[in-house]
Amino acid sequence: MKRNVAILLFDEIEVLDFAGPFEVFAVTDEIRGYNTFNVFTVAENLGTIRSRNGLKIVPHYTLENCPVPHLLVVPGGFGTRALLNKLAMLEWIRKRAEKSDLTMSVCTGSLVLAKAGLLDGLRATTHHECFGLLRELAPRTEVVETERFVDNGRILTAAGISAGIDCALHVVERLLGADAAADTARYMEYRRG
Repeated sequence: MKRNVAILLFDEIEVLDFAGPFEVFAVTDEIRGYNTFNVFTVAENLGTIRSRNGLKIVPHYTLENCPVPHLLVVPGGFGTRALLNKLAMLEWIRKRAEKSDLTMSVCTGSLVLAKAGLLDGLRATTHHECFGLLRELAPRTEVVETERFVDNGRILTAAGISAGIDCALHVVERLLGADAAADTARYMEYRRG
């Protein structure tokens, strides 16, 4: 069964935060015969998303017509600050996380998970410049400053930017085994942290 991997997009998203995990899951699907992951992007609407530093992206789906994700990825970037005040978006994330097998944040995407109430009683990490903000938003969460990613079972958080690649490879290893993760990293010429 192919697993749906939904990667949330929003204005001022950090490029590698979404593109790194997208590449990991898409490459894994490719080198394993296109039968593992259906990777797509989702946003509030189908209009163009402007990332940090100007890259423009057009999402595959909106929040309303997005296939049900098995894995939800919430990237970070400066745009997460606006998401913290979008109650409908937070509710969408909370509902999808309840039904998905795994929910993964990258960088300051963990702030969004915190605001959605998904990190209570868990361990979590974020970009090193935002540890204090994560503590404010999630006072019942143990903030981990020394790990590239934290795996709580159904909820995973990655540290800043490139750590999303490590976390995505970890998810591939969890779901498909060490060989699958190693094959993907080798194809990407990526040395795991």
